[in-house]
Amino acid sequence: MPAYNAFYGQSGGVTPVINASAAGVIQTARQYPAQINKVYVGENGILGALTENLIDSSLETDSDIEALKHTPSGAFGSCRYKLKSLEEHKPEYERLIEVFKAHDIRYFFYNGGGDSQDTAHKVSQLSETMNYPITCIGVPKTIDNDLPFTDCSPGFASVAKYVAVSILEASLDVASMSATSTKVFVMEVMGRHAGWIAAAAGLAASDNHDLGPDIILFPEIDFQQQAFLDKVNATIERKGHCCIVVSEGVKTPDGKFLSDSGIKDAFGHAQLGGVAPVVADLIKQADGHKCHWAVCDYLQRAARHIGAAVDVEHAYALGKAAVEFAVQGENAIMPTIVRTSDNPYRWEIGKAPLADVANVEEMMPSKYISNDGFFITPECKTYLQPLIEGEDYPPYKHGLPDYVILKKHKVEKRTPEFILS
Repeated sequence: MPAYNAFYGQSGGVTPVINASAAGVIQTARQYPAQINKVYVGENGILGALTENLIDSSLETDSDIEALKHTPSGAFGSCRYKLKSLEEHKPEYERLIEVFKAHDIRYFFYNGGGDSQDTAHKVSQLSETMNYPITCIGVPKTIDNDLPFTDCSPGFASVAKYVAVSILEASLDVASMSATSTKVFVMEVMGRHAGWIAAAAGLAASDNHDLGPDIILFPEIDFQQQAFLDKVNATIERKGHCCIVVSEGVKTPDGKFLSDSGIKDAFGHAQLGGVAPVVADLIKQADGHKCHWAVCDYLQRAARHIGAAVDVEHAYALGKAAVEFAVQGENAIMPTIVRTSDNPYRWEIGKAPLADVANVEEMMPSKYISNDGFFITPECKTYLQPLIEGEDYPPYKHGLPDYVILKKHKVEKRTPEFILS
């Protein structure tokens, strides 16, 4: 049986560790020369396949691929592009087959979140619907931690660590200034529908020293303005200041995002961001407290300098497992993390059908949110704590992290130009 080439792509919002998954795929594929010849990487994800902008990963040095383990963002470029159904846009699927045939591609590894796993699922159906043999494995990734069937999603733990560290340090700052200056600090984190990132801030709370966040606002809990303001004032009265972490996806009881700009992204989702100033303004207008706010935005998902060791291990292991599953004959699945112990934290690799993963969001269970809706429970802390344990610092050069920039040698095009609709 001849060896075929593989396609790998990065999709959706990038993470501190998505490149570790890329390293896992590429390095593991190099260990199976009888099954996989080369890994061609799509420049900007699935767009690279549709436009035939392919990168030959075999021309990257072993040391550069190894350096992906400590380099944040998407080294090959990512995209927010969702394949429509075969009925809606058959030309896209015909184009994929055209490019795959031209480059002898029979393996497809797609690294992304729920929408990206939907793309992987659709590609996996090419064998049946369009009679083209393709082995398709999804590689999980999302800082939102909202993929089902996996203990956690690669990218989340490092963001969780960054958020917990940031609010811990900010709370010390606010405490030192609150007597004559800032009374309230509001920190906004990502999380459209699931409050996992916001919840992680609760790890910074200390019963002994009253540090970290005092209030956490989750997307799963309707925002009740007066109850919130009462909580803020009670906290200020008790300790002289208040630190708040708010998820970008917080909604009012009528289902409207507090930060909805009215703009949609390429996946059709409301474009969010900017809820921190809205919350801060509510507090100022109601009670006159001096407020400062910050939006973590890209900083939280680019912060590889404080990456969680477990996160890096997960990301690499899932990329590795994707290739191993593929050469073993598995198809249309996503490798997962299965927790076997909380303390000490232990885990193993599992798998889930792409059909069950695609477009499914795993919200925070109610048992992880306190009865008043403003904090996490001890059970939530038990789940979160082991994920941020351990550090995996990148190498430093001239005082800065030494991240790799790949050469990204392009594969010669063999097909006519394709115009994206």
